[in-house]
Amino acid sequence: MFGKVLIANRGEIALRILRACRELGVKTVAVHSEADTEAKYVKLADESVCIGPAPSGLSYLNVPAIISAAEVTDAEAIHPGYGFLSENADFAERVEMSGFAFIGPRPETIRLMGDKVSAKHAMREAGVPCVPGSEGALPDDPVEITKIARAVGYPIIIKAAGGGGGRGMRVVHTEAALINAVHMTRAEAGAAFNNPTVYMEKYLENPRHVEIQVLSDAHRNSVYLGERDCSMQRRHQKVIEEAPAPGIPARLITRVGDRCAEACRRINYRGAGTFEFLFENGEFYFIEMNTRVQVEHPVTEQITGVDIVQAQIRVAAGEKLWLKQRDVIIRGHAIECRINAEDPFKFTPSPGRITTWHPPGGPGIRVDSHAYAGYTVPPHYDSMIGKIIAYGDTREQAIRRMRIALSETMVEGIKTNIPLHQELMLDERFIIGGTSIHYLEEKLAAKSEVGKG
Repeated sequence: MFGKVLIANRGEIALRILRACRELGVKTVAVHSEADTEAKYVKLADESVCIGPAPSGLSYLNVPAIISAAEVTDAEAIHPGYGFLSENADFAERVEMSGFAFIGPRPETIRLMGDKVSAKHAMREAGVPCVPGSEGALPDDPVEITKIARAVGYPIIIKAAGGGGGRGMRVVHTEAALINAVHMTRAEAGAAFNNPTVYMEKYLENPRHVEIQVLSDAHRNSVYLGERDCSMQRRHQKVIEEAPAPGIPARLITRVGDRCAEACRRINYRGAGTFEFLFENGEFYFIEMNTRVQVEHPVTEQITGVDIVQAQIRVAAGEKLWLKQRDVIIRGHAIECRINAEDPFKFTPSPGRITTWHPPGGPGIRVDSHAYAGYTVPPHYDSMIGKIIAYGDTREQAIRRMRIALSETMVEGIKTNIPLHQELMLDERFIIGGTSIHYLEEKLAAKSEVGKG
């Protein structure tokens, strides 16, 4: 096991990694920007290093500063968390070339799965079901592009090979709009991701977002830890996640989960990862793989009893996976609400000083947050200040416990999206389960129209 790990991130995930390290008896180094000097995890870490001013480009994305911090503190490994540099293959490579262990997949694996075209090709070879579409990148010839679109069938969606987070994609409903859409997406992809490659997929009209969590070691041992439903989204950003996904037969999960684990063995995957799928009409369609820990990992931890962050660290240290697939037992149901510092219905950020902070408690309630009374939420980063996770023997009990937890939570001094979560926990469609990825946006749009009226 490592003696010391540097945490190259901030916020609740930095605190989560710190706690996992402390339980393993591993010392920690927290790197931070000037804006995060007073953060809880900075105070709790064994050592801390300021790596730059508030803008993330000068601090949390500053690779030389992070490497230097690891060198001066004699850290042995670097955990990137999620966001920032977590899926940056060049950073992973630089970490390993500098003599540190990267707590995540190998650089070549990150590159393979980071490019959506090569990722889909690898998944097809492993037998993982993919959305119908182009076999690789779209050609330059407009005639060929038109032929591919006719074969796939409208509506189709043009996607950037290097895209993610809802950026670099365009839905096309008619042939007349096709070529212009391809040109525009290519230009956007080149500017945003430095990769103009685009591909085509069938546009699924009303899918759910269901993902499979995997763990793999460096010895080609892989397991999947069930599935999560992350369909409650706004602008491609998840708002509520739950596990297991309601209403999907276990045999379907077993079928796709086994293929995901096999895909990990084929590509020699190392660490924690997530296969993201669209699910429609009883079929799974692979869209991308996240080669890092997910924000929503706690719901899987609650129903499996597996500490995913500790697993990442242990695997990176060279340990063999201690789990076989038969050891993975799913028990109960868990729901996570992301708590953001923002207006609950206008979604404008609400940075500032938290004057009152009273998190919930009680049976089955977990709170992952770095916030506290007196903490100032900086305006420079993502607005998420924590996550409330409710676990129950059944989905119904988890929902009831979440309602109680939200009603107990007190945050003053800033606005939060807790009122939105309270509304959704009473929403009839959510209570039934199985809403599509468009449901929340449609609900908010309808509410906005009523407000105008």
